[in-house]
Amino acid sequence: MAIGVLFVCTGNICRSPTAAGVFRAMARKAGMEHEFNIDSAGTFDGHAGNPASMLAIETAKLRGYDITDHRAKLLTIDLLKRFDLPVAMDRTHLAALRWMVPRDRQDIPTLLMRFAPQLGLDEVPDPYGGPAAGYDKAMDLIEAACKGLIEGFQSEFKAARSG
Repeated sequence: MAIGVLFVCTGNICRSPTAAGVFRAMARKAGMEHEFNIDSAGTFDGHAGNPASMLAIETAKLRGYDITDHRAKLLTIDLLKRFDLPVAMDRTHLAALRWMVPRDRQDIPTLLMRFAPQLGLDEVPDPYGGPAAGYDKAMDLIEAACKGLIEGFQSEFKAARSG
């Protein structure tokens, strides 16, 4: 059964669709794409149904990722129930996730940057409304953290298979 990974940001048009696209591409490259069900959502419904922002799409494309099919959706309790690992872009999203999950799962939602401890950051800054450089910075952080997340899963899968 595939592991559900849900990336969460505010409007679901910048950081979380980028993280989902990067993680999906890295899983595919590692030959693990069938191990995961990957999606993203936002805590704010003001962009629901919209594609990712143009700067997010352009930044992703320049790095070899395609997020053009993305359509923003609101994070709901029903959506959240379908995923094993909710991953937040910043502390406000983490708080929302912990508020929405059942009590016995409140320790499961995590910050994406936890998977790139070498960078010493907790959050992926929101580039929305800013210059392209903000999207590049967010992409740098997302790529580093998604790489760490994939490597963590690879280690777990290897350990599980070796008994």
